[in-house]
Amino acid sequence: MTTPERLVEILANKKALPAAWRQTVAAVDRGLFIPDTIEVDDRTIHRSDGSDEWARAVYGDLSLITQTNDGRPTDKDAFRLPTSSSSMPTVMLEMLDALDVRPGHRVLEIGTGTGYNAALLCRRIGDDSVTSIEVDPAVAATARRNLEAAGSSPRLVIGDGLAGHAQGGPYDRIIATCTVRDIPFAWIEQLAPEGRLITPWGSSYFAYSYASLTATGRREATGRLWGRPAFMWLRDHRGGAGLLQDCLHHRDEASVRRTRLSPYDVEELDPRFAVSLSVRDAWPLLCTAEDGSDEATLWVISDDRASWAAAEYVPGQTHFEVRQYGPRSLWNEVERAVASWEDALTPGRERFGLTVDAHGQHVWLDSPDRPWNPPSS
Repeated sequence: MTTPERLVEILANKKALPAAWRQTVAAVDRGLFIPDTIEVDDRTIHRSDGSDEWARAVYGDLSLITQTNDGRPTDKDAFRLPTSSSSMPTVMLEMLDALDVRPGHRVLEIGTGTGYNAALLCRRIGDDSVTSIEVDPAVAATARRNLEAAGSSPRLVIGDGLAGHAQGGPYDRIIATCTVRDIPFAWIEQLAPEGRLITPWGSSYFAYSYASLTATGRREATGRLWGRPAFMWLRDHRGGAGLLQDCLHHRDEASVRRTRLSPYDVEELDPRFAVSLSVRDAWPLLCTAEDGSDEATLWVISDDRASWAAAEYVPGQTHFEVRQYGPRSLWNEVERAVASWEDALTPGRERFGLTVDAHGQHVWLDSPDRPWNPPSS
């Protein structure tokens, strides 16, 4: 079965369909929001190929890439950065459920994308209660057509999501469908008192958290970090990405030393999150050997590509070779961040939270009056 009912069945079987959203998901056909050509797991699928593979993907619990490299033509062997998608329905519903949106609420969505998420909101609380902003005019135009086909007509705005849309505020709920590094104070100002904001949040080193914040007046919002989402970056907040071969240089000039810190230890969720709070502008890439040796290399590359580090894992060893190049000693930064986290008795990510006010965003441990001050990079 490759119909909208199949998506409802899959989500229900996975216990990923909140009761409050079941009728909404059943009523909004995801297929109306998906282009005829999509990418799934590095495969390109065409609706016209004569099979039902396109429909199986659309009515499955899958993330579907709908744009790469901001829509620019890309050479066959060039790096392809996903820049717009229809997110995995499980993740969308996780966010919508946590948003706790109710009839009568006014909602601002940052990142219209295909329009599917906006259509779900419209079905739940009414078209007049939903404002959605999209930075890419071509994506916005497609979303408008999709929403019209689905019978939905939220207020659609083409513009910079970082600024929000003050003309339609204040909002009881703000939801971002893209990852941000720093939550703009403009979003906080546009929240109604006790309003709620949910956004994917993180840094280049670890971008897989939700920030769920509640406003206290219009000058501050605070809340917890949780979940494991994977979303496109808000365009102005993108960091480093690319093919490894394009990021490495001066390999014969690298310094070499040994470290006690295992590359695999720093790949676990809690220490990787802790590192990400201070090493925010560099990204890790773990490459495993293809010869069955279980050896691996953890690369850390600065967003500007000026610096890189490589920590070599060999099974059974207690010290590991590290090579580094550039103005920054990136592995040293990772070690300092891990040491700071260990000095705090290795708190789990669930103990961290975030407060945003006119002075910026502030990470805290256990409570807002206990700020987290990791070592600077």
